[in-house]
This record gives sequence, C-alpha cells and structure tokens, in this order.
Amino acid sequence: MKQVIARIALVVPDYDAAIAFYCGSLGFDLLDDTDMGDGKRWVVVRPKGAVETALVIAKAEGARQDAAIGNQAGGRVGFFLFTDDFARDHAAMLEKGVVFLEEPRREPYGTVAVFVDPFGNSWDLLQPAG
Repeated sequence: MKQVIARIALVVPDYDAAIAFYCGSLGFDLLDDTDMGDGKRWVVVRPKGAVETALVIAKAEGARQDAAIGNQAGGRVGFFLFTDDFARDHAAMLEKGVVFLEEPRREPYGTVAVFVDPFGNSWDLLQPAG
C-alpha cells in the first residue's frame, strides 16, 4: 500500500492575501478556491511541478487559531520548498519581494536560504545536494 502526505493546512489571516503571496510571489498553482458558505473557502495551492503534496489555505477562526498564524512550527522552519534550480528561484523570489532572512548557504544536504511568508512562517528554499 502506498501512502502520501497529500495536504498540509496552513493557517492564515486572509485567503486572498495568502493566494496573492503563494501564487503571485512564489508562483504556486491555485488548484481550488471553492466558496463553502459563511465566509469559509476551500483553497488549495501547490508549487509548480508538484504532484502529490499541496497546501490547504485555512483562514483562522478565533483566538487560538489566530495565535498560530506565523508560529505553526513553534519558531522553527516549518516548511521546505525544494527546487531543481536554486539560483533561478532565489532570484525570481527576490524580484517579487520575498523576504529572505539570510544569504544562500551550502550545507551537506544542499543549497539553502530561509525566507518568510507575509504571515511570519519560516520556509527553506532548498536545492538538495546530488
């Protein structure tokens, strides 16, 4: 039996701001944006070329979820965007105003730089070694 992590929920303060960043600044594809009524939407985005894993954009509801915005990994890098061309994607992201917290660096596992989304979540842009 094959299993796969298909969707990961990302809590944000606003659907449209998240779509603008992930699809506009990062170039993700918008797979679904369905009105569920009562102000709720089913919003799914994924990086270009991705096949199985995508993000479900979930608008925070209430104080507990509001508190999770930007801190879903407890202050650690919680999301990892793999690329097959680090220089290309890093330059494109900088051009679109994505904020990187460091200069690119080489590690045994690949070339990496940490960036943040507009909501405070830390991401690695990572081209794996080899």
